Amino acid sequence: MQEAVPVESRSERREHASVPDAWLRRVAEEAGRGAGGVPPELLGDFLRVLVDAATTGRRPDRSELDAVGRNGRRAAELGVSAGNAVQLYLSAAWRLWRELPATARFPDAAGTATAAEAVLRTVDLAVAGVADGYTAARRDMVRNEETLRRELIEDLLRGDGDAGGLVARAEPFGMDLGQPHQVALAAPAGRPARADAVPGALERAVVQGVGDRDVLVATKDGRVVVIAPAPGVEGPGLGPLLHAELTRSGRGLPWRVAVGRPHPGSYGIARSYEEARETLTTSDRLNLRTAVLRAEEMLVYRVLLRDQPAITDLVQTVAVPLARARGGAEPLLETLETWFATGCVVAETARRLHLSVRAVSYRLERIAELTGHDPTDPEHRFTLQASVLGARLLGWPGRELPGDAG
Repeated sequence: MQEAVPVESRSERREHASVPDAWLRRVAEEAGRGAGGVPPELLGDFLRVLVDAATTGRRPDRSELDAVGRNGRRAAELGVSAGNAVQLYLSAAWRLWRELPATARFPDAAGTATAAEAVLRTVDLAVAGVADGYTAARRDMVRNEETLRRELIEDLLRGDGDAGGLVARAEPFGMDLGQPHQVALAAPAGRPARADAVPGALERAVVQGVGDRDVLVATKDGRVVVIAPAPGVEGPGLGPLLHAELTRSGRGLPWRVAVGRPHPGSYGIARSYEEARETLTTSDRLNLRTAVLRAEEMLVYRVLLRDQPAITDLVQTVAVPLARARGGAEPLLETLETWFATGCVVAETARRLHLSVRAVSYRLERIAELTGHDPTDPEHRFTLQASVLGARLLGWPGRELPGDAG
């Protein structure tokens, strides 16, 4: 459909667009205040374009719309909300339109309606450009922030040597590395979990439970990693909180959570992470069924492994003779584990192993014969239990003991 406003010469456009700069600045400043204090500079030359649309009917060209899009990106970079950025342009448009007839000459009185249409079209294109530029900038910022976040978490868990650099990089994420932090690892014990879908919801739950935004959540090696401040004296603690949230979400049930001890500084995070990893690995070797494990509760196993030659010698001396039994060592090791777990009660051991009391008693007697240590004798129990734990920690009898390869 043909435009009602005739095409005008370049000189006529300059005449119609000739409006006082002071007036445009005032309109821009009022619009900025009306949009919540948004910098009026984000309007760029939009008001000039708008005046030109009203007085000539000209639509903005590509370069002018690109400039509006760049202003939308700038608004996102300055932390202006999308709503306020759009409000700035709309506020500027109606303020300018309200005063424009007294400031600039329209082509003729009958052209006012067409001028309004041209202004509305220009505002429509400008708002779309602002929104597109803002969205693109936010997308780039989120992508960049995720990259920085991932790199920070990797360096924190690895214990990067540049402590000062880590402190500076952690500050934008609200982390005070001078305070004690602890690391928790969550691993699905059942069917595979969609670990990539966990962190977002889990971080919100941890922040709500811990009461601090000093929290980072990521995935690493198929596990969920949570870095959080040391817990206070109240509350369920990080481990139970994570397990409850993961169980509630229903992703890859059941979950097992290991929590390292709190330590101060950036190196403390790496130390807590290693403790959590060791806790998960140790619990897997011991076939522990506990859902939430704390590193301090596993220290005794670390003591056993710290002197590996000694624990290997103990297993070789006490546990290996069980391999001479019919069926091998595994049934007798399982009997000892259950025996100690039940407080050395024959009936309960039989119930858990789905055996008769007579069968359990026979196995205990056979263990005494093969090892020379009677499980029913209190003086022998510690040696037997330590040897069983050592065997599990070393993976025996599933694999050869260290030094036995030859």
